[in-house]
Amino acid sequence: MSPIAPSVAKDAAKEAPMPQRKTAAVRYPFWFGGSAASMAAIVTHPLDLVKVRLQTRLPEAPKTTLSTITFILRHEGVLGIYAGLSAALLRQMTYSTVRFGVYEDLKMRFAPKPTLEDPTPRQSLLGLIAMSSVAGCLGGVAGNPGDILNVRMQSDASKPPEARRNYKHALDGLVRMIREEGPASLFRGVEANSARAILMNASQLASYDAFKQICLQTLGMKDNLGTHFTASLAAGLVATTLCSPVDVIKTRVMSAHPKVSILHLLNEASHKEGLLWIFRGWVPSFMRLGPQTIFTMVFFEQHKHLYRKWKGIEE
Repeated sequence: MSPIAPSVAKDAAKEAPMPQRKTAAVRYPFWFGGSAASMAAIVTHPLDLVKVRLQTRLPEAPKTTLSTITFILRHEGVLGIYAGLSAALLRQMTYSTVRFGVYEDLKMRFAPKPTLEDPTPRQSLLGLIAMSSVAGCLGGVAGNPGDILNVRMQSDASKPPEARRNYKHALDGLVRMIREEGPASLFRGVEANSARAILMNASQLASYDAFKQICLQTLGMKDNLGTHFTASLAAGLVATTLCSPVDVIKTRVMSAHPKVSILHLLNEASHKEGLLWIFRGWVPSFMRLGPQTIFTMVFFEQHKHLYRKWKGIEE
């Protein structure tokens, strides 16, 4: 063999194109968010039920989280804590599918391009808030019918027998709402719901991404379950505090009689219960929203992890 052969081979190897490596920039299926949120809803539904019961309770009804749970178990049985689960799943399959799907799509479209100086640039917090707000508004509109059914079916048992609607399941509720109240009833309270959805997305998804970036790029944590848990717990605290007032108003509006105006509800509640009524149920709200945020984001991250693994995309 010629003595220059090794050198020629080395030069040829340098000039040969390197095989293309798949990158982590991947467009995930649109339905991942709805699937993850539905899985989380199954776990956290009892806490959501307690929150709604406390927000719409009658004066003689239990006033604490523990007493409410005890009352439900005693009078409705174990299945009572899952009242309205079909409506909760319908809500997540519409509301969360849209809000997650649109948000992830916008993040892909407006992602900052990496440079030599900054190969992993952060997306600005204001940008994340703007994108998540748009996604939340669209999700709030899409999920409004399911949200109304969710509130009504969860609060039904806390009302006098003559005022109960007794929907059998979510589909029965949709049909009866359209037949008895008209198609417009599906979007009753959509203003409050959309406002709440904007706050929820901005405070939950945007803050989750911001906290995750801090964990990864500032604290040097790895992209694993511990990081997902830390970021989602912090996001749950932020979301609960910002969303609690709108959530209470939305619940009152959706569970009230169709002929009662929103202003009448607000004035009556303020006169009878004081201004702090808008924070009624904050503790059960966090007990529900904290775990719900954690489970949703962990399930969502696992969806993405398994998808990358299935597609052979490097972590």
